[in-house]
Amino acid sequence: MRTAFAHEEPDRVPLDYLANPGIDARLKQHFRLASHDDEGLRQALGIDFFEVIPPYIGPPLHQEMPDRKIDLWGIRTRWVEHPAGGYWDYCDFPLRDAGVEEVARWPMPSPDDFDYQGAVALCKAHASYALLVGNPGAGDMINTAGMIRTMEQVLVDLKTDDPACLLFMDRKNEIQLEMLFRTLEASRGAIDILWLGEDLGTQRGPLISKELFRKHLRPRHQRFVDLARHFGIPVMMHSCGSSSWAYGDFLEMGITIVDTLQPEALNMSPAYLK
Repeated sequence: MRTAFAHEEPDRVPLDYLANPGIDARLKQHFRLASHDDEGLRQALGIDFFEVIPPYIGPPLHQEMPDRKIDLWGIRTRWVEHPAGGYWDYCDFPLRDAGVEEVARWPMPSPDDFDYQGAVALCKAHASYALLVGNPGAGDMINTAGMIRTMEQVLVDLKTDDPACLLFMDRKNEIQLEMLFRTLEASRGAIDILWLGEDLGTQRGPLISKELFRKHLRPRHQRFVDLARHFGIPVMMHSCGSSSWAYGDFLEMGITIVDTLQPEALNMSPAYLK
């Protein structure tokens, strides 16, 4: 992993692992592992990374609903069956039509309500891995806002500078920046990489214009990159689809690692990227 991130040729490609519950269960069954044996699956797959997440210890923020999962941001999902299993799909979109006042009142977690010593314990227990703090939803604006406001509305919001949508993004970012800062400070150099996310492409091209990216997304992402620089660690940006159009900006910002790479998307083949 460190060889690859130093821009030298490693003996193999570094591997991370994320999967929906159905795929995860089938992989564990294949390797004859217990359903809760996440470590066993990481070992079986030769995974190099471990994501450090400070456990949430605060109060419930959103009322439970039948047939729904609701996360800390109030994003709702419902179970959708398909022939190979199923997945939790985004639904209801409670802030679709919300204005500034409703977004300002919307319950969000406090950085005080996370167990940072619990994150330190995770670092110690998984010290053999490359340790990541953050995730594809850290600093992410289009996707996360789309999950609670609809993707179509968020794309319109970005184009029209909608203050309610931008407030949702900024409130979430402020909380995540403080959480990441406290996690990195508590871990005392144990964490290797800050992981951000922002899906910027479809299969056929950019999701938004470069001008719109530079106006709304890049300045907000830069604060996360600067945080990583403060702690002397690199930044990895998760971006699905055809996103190589933004890599020049990433490099200018100080982002030197990207995941994931979809080779079938436009301008994303390994040869093109090399």
